Amino acid sequence: MSIHIIIDGYNLIRQSRRLSDLDLQDIQLGRDTLIDMLAAYKKIKAHRITVVFDGARSALVSQRRDRQKGITIVFSHNSESADTVIKRMARKEGQRALVVTSDMDIVRSVQNDGAAVISGPEFESKLELAFYAGGKDIDRDAYVGWKPTTKKKGPGRRLPKKKRKNKVKIRKL
Repeated sequence: MSIHIIIDGYNLIRQSRRLSDLDLQDIQLGRDTLIDMLAAYKKIKAHRITVVFDGARSALVSQRRDRQKGITIVFSHNSESADTVIKRMARKEGQRALVVTSDMDIVRSVQNDGAAVISGPEFESKLELAFYAGGKDIDRDAYVGWKPTTKKKGPGRRLPKKKRKNKVKIRKL
């Protein structure tokens, strides 16, 4: 099953130390740098990536879609926010969606629709890790966990099914 990463663009930019500085200089510079980072990530990991920006305060009458460097860019139209577009996309994608946001309203809504969620700073660290690893799958969690033993340790420590599925999607990043 392929993953569709849906990113709350301005939420990610404004939570990133590197991107927020660029955003303060020029909003377009912040967006372009984010797109460049995602394009480099897409070369390493071939996930479908969509970045949604808020176009509610712009002069656009209809929703605008663009594609740069393999990344789909969506600006919400004048009458709705980017949050609404993200929720609609996550509902449509269902369990294939991984939403990158720290907005708790979006988090609750998309989790109810079966999508996995990762915060902006956590996703940014995954981007950097993938970039520095050069595409090699590094799974630190594979070495930590169950060790063979016959000793009973008490009640099971298995995560709920929803959290296990979320963890699997995040591991694929």
